[in-house]
Amino acid sequence: MTRLFNEPSAFADEMIEGFVASHSRWVKRVSGGVVRNTRSTSGTPALVIGGGSGHYPAFAGLVGQGLAHGAAMGNLFASPSAQQIYNVAKAANNGGGVLLGYGNYAGDVLHFNQAQGRLRKEGIDCRSIAVTDDVSSAPPAERAKRRGIAGDLTVFKVAAAAAEAGYTMDATLEIAERANHRTRSFGVAFSGCTLPGADHPLFSVPEGRMAVGMGIHGEPGIGETDIPTADELAELLVSSLLAEIPDGVEDGVASGEARRVVPILNGLGSVKYEELFVVYRRVAQLLAEAGLDAVDPQVGELVTSFDMAGTSLTLFWLDDELESLWHAPADAPAFRRGAVTAEALETTEFADLAEVEAPIPAASDESRAGALRVLAALGAAKDVVDANAEELGRIDAIAGDGDHGIGMERGIGAAVTAAADAVARGAGAATTLRLAGDAWADKAGGTSGALWGMALHAVGDALGDSKAPDAGAVADGVAAAAAAIMDFGKAKPGDKTLVDVLVPFRDALSTGVSTGESLTQAWGAAAGLAEQAAEDTAQLLPLMGRARPHAEKSLGTPDAGAVSMALIVRAIHHTLLEKTVEETTVKENA
Repeated sequence: MTRLFNEPSAFADEMIEGFVASHSRWVKRVSGGVVRNTRSTSGTPALVIGGGSGHYPAFAGLVGQGLAHGAAMGNLFASPSAQQIYNVAKAANNGGGVLLGYGNYAGDVLHFNQAQGRLRKEGIDCRSIAVTDDVSSAPPAERAKRRGIAGDLTVFKVAAAAAEAGYTMDATLEIAERANHRTRSFGVAFSGCTLPGADHPLFSVPEGRMAVGMGIHGEPGIGETDIPTADELAELLVSSLLAEIPDGVEDGVASGEARRVVPILNGLGSVKYEELFVVYRRVAQLLAEAGLDAVDPQVGELVTSFDMAGTSLTLFWLDDELESLWHAPADAPAFRRGAVTAEALETTEFADLAEVEAPIPAASDESRAGALRVLAALGAAKDVVDANAEELGRIDAIAGDGDHGIGMERGIGAAVTAAADAVARGAGAATTLRLAGDAWADKAGGTSGALWGMALHAVGDALGDSKAPDAGAVADGVAAAAAAIMDFGKAKPGDKTLVDVLVPFRDALSTGVSTGESLTQAWGAAAGLAEQAAEDTAQLLPLMGRARPHAEKSLGTPDAGAVSMALIVRAIHHTLLEKTVEETTVKENA
């Protein structure tokens, strides 16, 4: 378990601060992560990688000459926000465009795509590569749905070397995609990891058993077996990967080209190096028996998961160009080879995008009064999330990674802080909601952070800052939020997500308001339907997100995102009831 921490919510920030202090020869901190503290060639593409914290050496340990130009670092096991990614990309840009690299997880895809769109609007050539190396997370016919695990290293190393060598953006993206296509990984775990402040691991494996096909965030594996010997584990890992040789490799063999692979035996956190060496001994034998030439084997911790006991094997199938780029010099905190140029070691200054206090637009007295109600609603949401965070995490861990409660706590806490500041500075309802949404997305990260940030923005846009919020505007805002979330996240009713609660809530609220009910009445009735809809998700199989590969595990358990939404809309209803009682009392005393 993680024993050394101060305040759990501050762990990621304090970790980054310590990392930069101890590795200032390579990196400097910027808002959202780190960038190189060395000179890069002007006009070349910049590789910006990223993901949740908790996987060191990924991602910050791979920033340096010959490797990444910057890393956006989210909270623990949560994708960085679009703002964080944008900040790092702006600081790392050399004038030749930015290539964003990340593992293929829903939250990362959402946030990196948002940042990419923003950079493109500013005229910066921005492309993306989502790593999809984990063979256990989807069948070959659905490779685009696979997660990225330790294969991140091969894709990032090749792409960075190409950029360093002066490849154009088109050529850099092409070689990154080729590396991704030729990388396969498979992992196992013996026990789960425990996040700072938690009193139990995100998942558990029965004594004497091993989870097969494990993800790096605690996603359950695709099965369990008895713990094998080291040789038996090596045989499982190698046979699983050799069962799926990338297209194009066999063509080379037919023409007489030797089959060359980079094997990477990765420790996930608490499996010791000596154990990995014992396993790799047999891996090397099996690769030789299969007629493969093992090039530059890597054995150690490259993509971890706190104290998870587990390991993964990656095979990177080379061609001449890929091999040359893999061997190119690199000098990063956690990955070094060859010698970089003296000029490259000269430090340089980057313009950091310091957080600037957002201006507060003018607002009417009625809208400022509405902003107070928004703050009260967000405060009630925070109270209910805080009270249920542990249970939300437990539900999420059934088939996901167990961090939903933690993420919701971070997000709503940041939203309340931002809303309180906005109200104190005279903001109207719309501005208060927008700033709260930005803070939620930025601090929570992950899929839920992006979606809740989007929802608050949509409601704020409907309310405006010029008049008192009324029932019709609120209903319109909820409808706009539902449309934006479904368009952006691509989820629909029946996919076992928060959309299964949001859609019936939207419909009931709109119907109630349109028939003349007060906001309090319509919201209350809609909240009841939301609660029932959340319960009903227990009978659905997930078709989106990290729980999808383990759909059967979640049958009988409601979706954590659906449950948290139902809890929040009910908590907001309580604030509406209090407002109604308050208004009635004022009228009676008048």
